[in-house]
Amino acid sequence: MSETFGGVVERSAQQSVPWWPPPNLPDESSPNVVIVLLDDAGFAHFGCYGAPIETPTFDRLAANGLRFTNFTVAAVCSPTRAALLTGRNHHSVGMRFVANFDTGFPNMRGGLPKRAATMARVLRDVGYATFAAGKWHIAPGSECSAAGPFHNWPLAQGFERFYGFMGGETDQFHPELVCDNRPIEPPGRVEDGYHLTEDLVDQSIGMIRDLHSIVPERPFFLYLATGATHAPHQSPEAFRRKYRGHFDEGWDVHRERVFERQKALGVIPADTVLPPRNPGVHPWDELSDNEQQFACRLQEAYAAFMDHTDHEVGRLVDFLDEVGELDNTLFIVLTDNGASQEGGARGVLDEMKFFQDIEEDLDEVVQHLDIVGSPMSHSNYPWGWAMVGNTPFKRYKQNVHWGGVRAPCVVHWPAQIEDRGAVRTQFHNVIDLLPTVLDACGVLAPAEVDGVAQMALHGTSMRYTFASATARSTRSTQYFEMYGHRAIYHDGWKAVTWHETGTGFDDDQWELYDINVDFSESNDLASSHPAKLAELIERWWIEAGRYDVLPLDDRLIHTLSRPASRGLPAGRQRYVYRPPISHLPIEACPPHGPRAFSIAAEVVLAAGDEGVLVNRGTGNGGYALFVQNGRLCFDYNYFHAHTTVVSDVPVPQGRCVLGLSVEPVDNGSGRATLRIDERDVGSVRLPKLSRTLSSLGMDIGRSISPVCDAFSRPFAFTGRIDTVTVEVPDHRPRTPDEITAEIREQLGLS
Repeated sequence: MSETFGGVVERSAQQSVPWWPPPNLPDESSPNVVIVLLDDAGFAHFGCYGAPIETPTFDRLAANGLRFTNFTVAAVCSPTRAALLTGRNHHSVGMRFVANFDTGFPNMRGGLPKRAATMARVLRDVGYATFAAGKWHIAPGSECSAAGPFHNWPLAQGFERFYGFMGGETDQFHPELVCDNRPIEPPGRVEDGYHLTEDLVDQSIGMIRDLHSIVPERPFFLYLATGATHAPHQSPEAFRRKYRGHFDEGWDVHRERVFERQKALGVIPADTVLPPRNPGVHPWDELSDNEQQFACRLQEAYAAFMDHTDHEVGRLVDFLDEVGELDNTLFIVLTDNGASQEGGARGVLDEMKFFQDIEEDLDEVVQHLDIVGSPMSHSNYPWGWAMVGNTPFKRYKQNVHWGGVRAPCVVHWPAQIEDRGAVRTQFHNVIDLLPTVLDACGVLAPAEVDGVAQMALHGTSMRYTFASATARSTRSTQYFEMYGHRAIYHDGWKAVTWHETGTGFDDDQWELYDINVDFSESNDLASSHPAKLAELIERWWIEAGRYDVLPLDDRLIHTLSRPASRGLPAGRQRYVYRPPISHLPIEACPPHGPRAFSIAAEVVLAAGDEGVLVNRGTGNGGYALFVQNGRLCFDYNYFHAHTTVVSDVPVPQGRCVLGLSVEPVDNGSGRATLRIDERDVGSVRLPKLSRTLSSLGMDIGRSISPVCDAFSRPFAFTGRIDTVTVEVPDHRPRTPDEITAEIREQLGLS
């Protein structure tokens, strides 16, 4: 008998006293909690923070709530998400940078430790319904397939329902979706008007509607993390048309306008100085006509994406108002880092090119401006427009100057906030959101969860700011680190350094700013206040030791290895699939890259059978092996340049093996050869074999996102596929000694 039983047990029911535990429901006055987290949006990307983009929903929430102007986050996505949900510094919970990797050190494991229970878990345990929709990206990528393991997935981290995607980005028209613990196909098609953000909001509303209809007494926590506004910048055509010509005056003019608008709105001090252009950003008037046309269209696509996101979040706000829940909902909107620099100096039609140092031909690109923002592009804007989005700050996402880590944060709670439309200037960090939510909900952070002692919260509640614009900030110190870039804020001063990859950390040039009088880090006092700078640098090292920041690591992502202990075994050379199987995200796929590989599909066909055997990537890049019109076909999509080959003989009826081999040739190119039962039946030379053609993964026996126009989704194979075998004979993992040597070399220890 349980020790907590409150009745009496005797020999018979007639002699005993029954007892039932009370329902696990918070106090009826407990607020709902909604956190909307946008991706790669800068300080100046909401209208209420000065943006030249229409965001009426965010502006409405700000007008009835508070805008924080000294709120900070981590410099990239996964760390901010980990810090938000745990209330601890991101290094301390194993999320030094993006979750895709485990470097072998405590500060970068790619998943959350058991001793840091999430906001969802804490609220669920006191009776809240907990829902997550959208981007996760705090589980190692190699664990994000249908094979798991699932201990880092949302349902294992305290959420009762999840609908979204597991990785860092996805195609907005052809997303890699997960419902709870299982991959699913998108519920709609592009031709029917499908878009991911609309789907996420529909699902969020549906989760709340179910709860409110059945147990309205139970409050909820919704974590809605949109894919917007991370690349690819994709939105419905009507929103893209809306911004045609809107930015033709260029980034210099618009940056000045945003700056003046910010002062008028009161979100920056009137004496703020606008810093010079970031390094590498040219004056708008010096750009060629092609550069200007391309840059404008890319910015239009971004603006449309933000506008569309605001519109969809507006549907959620309207629904909460309709069911009478908006007033007592703590509704927080923020972004995960500053505007992205990953489009490069000129911007890109396909961001995968940026990550591979491939420069696009502008003369060719401007012939395709109409596809920017559509399903046929994976665009990201140039540094100049990212700089405008971070006005009035320096640098971008990945950096720890304010442009990378100062974020907009809107808090709306009509039942508790009286000073509506006001600005709050107290310094705070994303780790403070969990303590704020617990404070608002009247919940204490647990000392133990599932028998595991919990690390202390690193954050502090911001709730005191709801009632006071003048109260002294309860956070006086916060360190920052990303890819070796380092900074520390302490009592109104900030020391910061931009680190060049591959150089010694001790060689970095530190800057010093008095943030009390220099909002935009414009007046470097390092030379005039050397003692203060030395004090702050020493304090940074103390904080780094306290919060597991060390060892510093500036290696580029593509130089890191997947460890054999996580996800796919390192160095596997043969992969055998037995369809039907779920979609494979990119890190669960066989290794790609400029190397040899082969595919062999054992199939049984009848007359007229056709369909996809393997489809890897999207319409923006990838390859597909399929049967169509009685022939075996291969399409290699190298960033919209299609190379195709069709078998010179028909596929036979009955049992056969349909295959493909790709071999490197010279100058980075390759040759693809089709095979039927070991007989060569067609061959074609391929352009450069790319390291990564797409951020999306692979489908077998059908296609979620067709690589080419030869077929449309899902083009499921109508015959029978017994197995599909992929072999990568030259895939060899680096040995532990090689990895260690590389790490030591990068850290200057060899």
